[in-house]
Amino acid sequence: MKVIFQDGRVEEHTFDEEIGRNALRHTASHVLAQAVKRLYPEAKLAIGPSIKDGFYYDFDRAEGFTEENLSALEAEMQKIVKENLKLERFTLPREEALRLMEERGEPYKVELIKDLPEDEVLSFFRQGDFVDLCAGPHVAYTSAVKAVKLLSVAGAYWRGSEKNKMLTRIYGTAFANKKDLEAHLERIEEAKKRDHRKLGRELGLFALMEEGPGFPFFLPKGMVLKNTLIDYWRGLHDREGYVEISTPILLNRQLWETSGHWDHYKENMYTTEIDETTFAVKPMNCPGGMLVYQMEPRSYRDLPLRIGELGIVHRHEKSGALHGLMRVRCFTQDDAHIYMMPEQITSEIKGVARLIDEVYRQFGFKYHVELSTRPENSIGSEEDWELATAGLRRALEEMGLDYVVNEGDGAFYGPKIDFHLEDSIGRTWQCGTIQLDFQLPMRFQAEYTGPDGEKHRPIMIHRVVFGSIERFIGILIEHYAGKFPVWLSPVQVKVLPITDRNAEYADGIEKQLKERGIRCETDHRPETIGFKIREAQLSKAPYMLVLGDREQQEGTVSVRLRDSGKTEVMNAAEFVKKVAREIEEKA
Repeated sequence: MKVIFQDGRVEEHTFDEEIGRNALRHTASHVLAQAVKRLYPEAKLAIGPSIKDGFYYDFDRAEGFTEENLSALEAEMQKIVKENLKLERFTLPREEALRLMEERGEPYKVELIKDLPEDEVLSFFRQGDFVDLCAGPHVAYTSAVKAVKLLSVAGAYWRGSEKNKMLTRIYGTAFANKKDLEAHLERIEEAKKRDHRKLGRELGLFALMEEGPGFPFFLPKGMVLKNTLIDYWRGLHDREGYVEISTPILLNRQLWETSGHWDHYKENMYTTEIDETTFAVKPMNCPGGMLVYQMEPRSYRDLPLRIGELGIVHRHEKSGALHGLMRVRCFTQDDAHIYMMPEQITSEIKGVARLIDEVYRQFGFKYHVELSTRPENSIGSEEDWELATAGLRRALEEMGLDYVVNEGDGAFYGPKIDFHLEDSIGRTWQCGTIQLDFQLPMRFQAEYTGPDGEKHRPIMIHRVVFGSIERFIGILIEHYAGKFPVWLSPVQVKVLPITDRNAEYADGIEKQLKERGIRCETDHRPETIGFKIREAQLSKAPYMLVLGDREQQEGTVSVRLRDSGKTEVMNAAEFVKKVAREIEEKA
């Protein structure tokens, strides 16, 4: 399909290319805006970009829009698509552009034009009677938008500021054909069934309270899951030669000024006053880790020094951005900082990448890798950034890992490698990261004594594997649809006696299971066995043991399997051994 760019270029691109997808979906947003202006001419246009997996457009209308309006808008969009309107790009001088938007009664477009630099080319796109201020890209004809669907309505502040007016945002998606659209809509429906907020509540894992927006409460079963992940993390890091520390949540302003966070991250930090001194609640663990490094003299013989910390951090997020465990204001970061000599950079990065690979494979995730380079608000010299970026690139290439370059998306203190994992329904999540940092050791004047007896500056790696443990739990809930593997399940076995006669036998089985460290619960309620089985299935426990008179007489258990629903009879002791082995092997 032909794609028209802001500078007027026209190129051929397919939907499989990001440029092609963005152009098609951006055009779909204009088709939506045109449909709105036809049906509701009083509505004012704001902005309408393409986004990952779709598009949106923001509107200002006194009555707003509701889900009920979407079917009428969709029908009008289909008419516009069938009209096969040509998209034409044109430019205007600033004064003419302002006059055009004022004549059309579009105050938000007027504001955008006024805020653009004086030398900015003011480009517009026309399709039929509809004109929009826009940089593109767009496809050449509306008929390319063959498969489009409006999905939802939400509120959105103009320009993302709570000080501005609340607009109505209409979300949609578009594909090159109806088959791909239907597959995407099926994934959306599947994602709704797997929503971690719904499953977290049903499975008794965590709660979100009005008293603490963005601050999740973990319930007993959720703490079992969280602690199991932490135990796994600690075992791996002990094996890999890490030591563990814990640093304070509150540290004074001077520390954050030294680290650079006060200048580059202050708007995301919570602060308080203690003894007339400003303190900040830590948004990151690294400055505290630097203080630990400096507590004693370091030698080249100590390096690489790998220090882990499961630190609780707090970051201010706007209320509209909060989303279950995926976007919170307080979370546990599975941090580690590695201090090393320049010649150890490649081997240490490769070691971290191998560790991340092992963890993701354990949970059944595929992943892809991005190398993020120097951002605009960076600190440090060009030479340091080039050295750091080359070190990350060399490690990836020596490991044979495919990667894409994400220009300008590094941390303010150094470039990074990001690991984007793919879950069981094809969604991607950014979790693991490796950041190479020349700046923090320099700002804290960290040193080690080299083989030559002289003082040298260490180089630092910041890295996480889970990223945020809370967010990783949210991802796991949706990845497994709440059906965790046996070793992770908060309750691994449900013991279900059929009658009171079987209660003592059930208690004996429970005792055997607990002696082997198997997490189990016995349902002694005076309910039918059918009811107990249904309840156990809803709890998503991997194994249900149905115990009646025959099982009691023969010393067996009827094992009902969560995933297949099949039942098999086993010797009780053999079943205990089987489950214990699965847990040990993390099957």
